[in-house]
Amino acid sequence: MRAWLNRWRRRLAHALLYRRIYGERSQGRGLPHARISPASCIDHEEGLTLHDHVYIGPFNWLEASGGLTLEEGVQITSHVSIVTHSSHRTMRLLGRAFATDEPQRPGWVRAPVHIGAYCFIGPHVVIEAGTVLGRGCIVRAGSVVRGQFPDHAVLQGQPARVVGDARAGDEALLAANPQWRAAYESWAGQGDAQAGASAEPR
Repeated sequence: MRAWLNRWRRRLAHALLYRRIYGERSQGRGLPHARISPASCIDHEEGLTLHDHVYIGPFNWLEASGGLTLEEGVQITSHVSIVTHSSHRTMRLLGRAFATDEPQRPGWVRAPVHIGAYCFIGPHVVIEAGTVLGRGCIVRAGSVVRGQFPDHAVLQGQPARVVGDARAGDEALLAANPQWRAAYESWAGQGDAQAGASAEPR
């Protein structure tokens, strides 16, 4: 009997929390193909700008108080943290005064995060304030990302560094499936690659 109840409890939780539900709104625009798991937490949702075809899986934390933009087709897997501010240095300096309305907050960091079209963010990634990812980036699992990175960069490490170019793998797939090249180039071939390498850790 207990096993039967547990099975149904898991099915109910899956149906309510983890299923992919299409349709979102962002900044007054309807996004019929965007999907956000109810098991993810979005803090300061008013600062989040989504585009269509975005997927945000379960158990992610997106903190958007400084502004967070996810361009079309961004995929965020699970257990990802994206933060647009950092207050721990301020709290260490001010101690109990941190809770007051102290106008000066030394050490406070706040900067927007921008993730370009069709980026893939692997599990257990941390993306810190001020990060800009060009379109088509791949961030490998467990990476800690801070800085500006060009289009199609493959990122890995703590701190994350560019370790490859995603277009190499894309080209191998396109060679085997040439009928999809126009669809690929409709997003991957737009604009110039963003210049800049990873910023040094603070």
